[in-house]
Amino acid sequence: MSFRKALEQKLYGLQADVTISLDGVPFLMHDATLRRTTNVEEEFPELARRPASMLNWTILQKLNAGQWFLKTDPFWTASSLSPSDHREAQNQSICRLVELLELAKGNATLLLNLRDPPREHPYRSSFLNITLEALLHSGFPQHQVLWLPNRQRPFVQKVAPGFQQVSGSKEAAASLRRGHIQRLNLRYTQVSRQELRDYASWNLSVNLYTVNAPWLFSLLWCAGVPSVTSDNSHTLSQVPSPLWIMPPDEYCLMWVTADLISFTLIVGIFVLQKWHLGGIRSYNPEQIMLSAAVRRTSRDVSIMKEKLIFSEISDGMEVSDELSVCSDNSYDTYADSATAPVAPRGSGSRAKTLTDRSGR
Repeated sequence: MSFRKALEQKLYGLQADVTISLDGVPFLMHDATLRRTTNVEEEFPELARRPASMLNWTILQKLNAGQWFLKTDPFWTASSLSPSDHREAQNQSICRLVELLELAKGNATLLLNLRDPPREHPYRSSFLNITLEALLHSGFPQHQVLWLPNRQRPFVQKVAPGFQQVSGSKEAAASLRRGHIQRLNLRYTQVSRQELRDYASWNLSVNLYTVNAPWLFSLLWCAGVPSVTSDNSHTLSQVPSPLWIMPPDEYCLMWVTADLISFTLIVGIFVLQKWHLGGIRSYNPEQIMLSAAVRRTSRDVSIMKEKLIFSEISDGMEVSDELSVCSDNSYDTYADSATAPVAPRGSGSRAKTLTDRSGR
């Protein structure tokens, strides 16, 4: 179902990993085991940890390979399925290689990679021959097959000369020419823009994987990448042209400018608030009353006036108390001076003069 939905998006090709069952049936499987993409733990728990290629096809075809997609919804697309598509996805089974060849015949190219079975597998040595035989007998056009495995490449070129040979590693141009390599299949982080130009000058096409984000797809598009492998083809197919991408220098300048503007606004608000609060503290009661008279109702103004009057009365009472205390202190001083009078200035000299006169 996933391949059929991908073909509906008018894609260039399909990519699949092929392995072989214990009884010699080539089928599609990306993982080493069946635990993630099937219900093997429910149906055959004793076989859940065994390699997928170590099970007979009679067991493999009984497993459900679609329920995991509806439960995990890895690409957030399960909710967009129609009721009929939902039922079809829920009942998906493991796909054989011949079924994929029949579906893609005349509609798309196939990028095939082989996953070798364990050493103890009865078809380990003949796995390549069985896969080639299935391809050649299906009637699938050879020029639409992109052959990725590097093992026994000269033999494959002899048996199927129409296959497009694909390398999964970067090599020197001379080595690629000797191996009749026509394409490269690399991770998008492994190649630079200059290397893309060099490969183009050597007439080598480059496919990059795994590209799911539209911005990355646009960036590689502008860099001249001919094709990409994606798990998000339904989204990338909706990108008719490269998205506008800002250069790194302009991006940094934009963020620095935004930070400076934010800092200026914060400091300005802080200074304005401090100035505003400082102005309020400098008001006297008359200013507050006048301001309140403008903004408040007559009832609020009356209440504020009463508060000011009571405040003045309280201040007056405190002043009168201070005056009474001062008067009491003055009386005590006067009494003390009467009990023990102090001679005024010059009294001492006058008394002495009178004494002298009387003594004469």
